[in-house]
Amino acid sequence: MNVLWYYAIAFIIIWVLAILFRKRLKIDISGPLLMRRTQRLRDFIDSVANRSPRIWRWTMNIGLPVAFFFMALILYLLLDTLPTTFSNPQVSLILPGVDIPGSPLFIPLGYGIIALMTVLVVHEFGHGIISRVEGVKIKSIGVLLLAVLPGAFVEPDEDDIEKSKRISKLRIFAAGSIFNLSLAAIALLLTFVISSLVIAPAFHTDGVGISSVVPSSPADGILTQGMVIQSINGVQVADLNNYVKVLNNTKVGENVTFQTNQGTYTIKAGVNPNNSTRGYIGIRSQAHLVVDNNVAKTFGYQIPWFFYSLNDLFYWIFLLNFAVGTFNLLPMKPLDGGLLLEELLGYKLSENTVQKIVNPLSYILIAIIAVIIVYSLGRGISLLF
Repeated sequence: MNVLWYYAIAFIIIWVLAILFRKRLKIDISGPLLMRRTQRLRDFIDSVANRSPRIWRWTMNIGLPVAFFFMALILYLLLDTLPTTFSNPQVSLILPGVDIPGSPLFIPLGYGIIALMTVLVVHEFGHGIISRVEGVKIKSIGVLLLAVLPGAFVEPDEDDIEKSKRISKLRIFAAGSIFNLSLAAIALLLTFVISSLVIAPAFHTDGVGISSVVPSSPADGILTQGMVIQSINGVQVADLNNYVKVLNNTKVGENVTFQTNQGTYTIKAGVNPNNSTRGYIGIRSQAHLVVDNNVAKTFGYQIPWFFYSLNDLFYWIFLLNFAVGTFNLLPMKPLDGGLLLEELLGYKLSENTVQKIVNPLSYILIAIIAVIIVYSLGRGISLLF
C-alpha cells in the first residue's frame, strides 16, 4: 500500500479520537493542528532563558547577519530556478516515507519523522527562549500534531512583542531559523565525525544497492529494496559513478537488463518525469556497504551498523533543519523572513512605505512557490495513482 494511504488512515483515526475525547484530553483544534497546552514546558523555557540572558542576546546578535545572509541566498536560489521550473523541476515533498516520481529527494519514514520533530520543536523553542530573554510573555505553549506529524508550539504575546524595541523583535523573529541552523551545523559536524572515524574504517563497498523503489515507476514490482546491482545491460557497475553514467544513457522505451544478487530482471524504461528526453527506471541507489572482517571479529556486526544508522539520523536532522530553517527566512509574510524584512526596513522607512514593499513581495513569492509546487509535485503525485 502507498505510504500516502497510511498517512490518510492515521489522520482519520487520530482526528476522530481527538474530536471524541476533545474535552477530556483538553485538546484545541485549529485548522490542521491539534494542540494540547501545558505549563511544564513554559517553566523549562523560562529556566533556559534565565540562565544567561546576555549570552543569548549576543548569540542572536551574531545570528542576525547569518539570517539576513540566508534570506538573500534563498531568495536568489528561488529566482534562479525559475527559468528551469518547467523543463527540469527539482522540488521535493518533505513528508517522510512518501516517494514521488521525479522528486530529487526521498526522506525515510523513521529518520524523517524524528528529524522533522527536531525541526518543529527546536524552531518553536528558539522563539520561546529568546522571547523570554527579551521580556516577552508566553501566551501559550504545548505539544501539537500537524495533521499526523508531531511537534511543539510556542505563542509569544503579540502585544508584548509590539511594545518591544526593534532589535528585540529582530532577535525574536530570527530565533526559530537560527536555532534550526545551529542544530543543522551540530548534526553536520557529528555526521562528519562518525563518517570519518567510524564508517570509513569499518566498512567497504561491494557494489550498488537499491535503497528504495519509487511507487508506480517502471521498476515498481520488479526490483526491490535491498537488491545489489552487479551489472546493467552487461556493463559492470562496481561503483556509483559508473552506475550513474550507465543509467544516464538510458533511452525512453529501452529494455534495460539488471543483473542483481537476487537474479536478472528486464525493465522497459519510462519517461523521466523531469526530462521527457531521458529514460526512467525509478530506483534510488547508494553504495552497498559491508562490515570489514577484522572489525566484525572485534566488535561484531551490530555496533558498526548502529553507528551507521546514527550517522543517517544525524544526516536527516541536518538536512531538514537546514532546509526548513533557510526556507523560513524567505522575505515573505507570514514567514519569519517577512517579519524580519519588515522590521529591518522600518529603521529607515515609514510604516506605509514598508507595507508597500513587503506585501507585494510576499504575494509575488507566494505565487511563485505555489506555481512551482503545483507543477512539480502535482505532476509527480498524479503519477502515483
